[in-house]
Amino acid sequence: MVMDFSLYLITDRKLFADDDSFFAAIEAALRGGLRAVQLREKDLPTRELLAMAHGMRALASKYGAKLFINDRTDVALCSGADGVHLGQACIPAYAARKIAGDRLLIGVSTHSLQEADIAEKEGADFITFGPLYQTPSKAKYGSPVGLAALNKVTEQIGIPVFGIGGIRPDSVNEVMECGVRGIAVISGILGASDIAAEAKNYLNTLEKR
Repeated sequence: MVMDFSLYLITDRKLFADDDSFFAAIEAALRGGLRAVQLREKDLPTRELLAMAHGMRALASKYGAKLFINDRTDVALCSGADGVHLGQACIPAYAARKIAGDRLLIGVSTHSLQEADIAEKEGADFITFGPLYQTPSKAKYGSPVGLAALNKVTEQIGIPVFGIGGIRPDSVNEVMECGVRGIAVISGILGASDIAAEAKNYLNTLEKR
């Protein structure tokens, strides 16, 4: 499966008053040109998560975008998603591959060179690496790892790397200069007053490189 995106949006429905406004926000980002979204709603019970995944699948398909499901390989397969994104506490990439075969792209969240190396060796298709900057959504992972650490990862890891954690439009260039495939964002887009315009802003910056 082709990885044809450089901007990777990760969801957080708690930024919105209800599911309708949440879905409207994701659609706005898709209208802005977004081509990859990860449904990351860890607190939802399985049936509710699956229902939301089906809704997100339909929405992403409408705009020709890829859909990833956080942690749940079973939900990704049942909903017809394009991939699964695994955290460090989830099953390893090789186990997800055994379940899914070649039906899913497999991403892995990493926060150190060691974790990145393991993810690659276990068969991940790509990784996210961070947090690069201070950001509330990644505070539990400790202090930002910084761009020097990102440089080491891209130099030593052969699979695509996406920088993550507090990346704003004015920091996109310095992240991309580290050799990443692209960037992953949450509040940078979903917290904007004009979500479609901000998605387009990120994409314009990425496409100018």
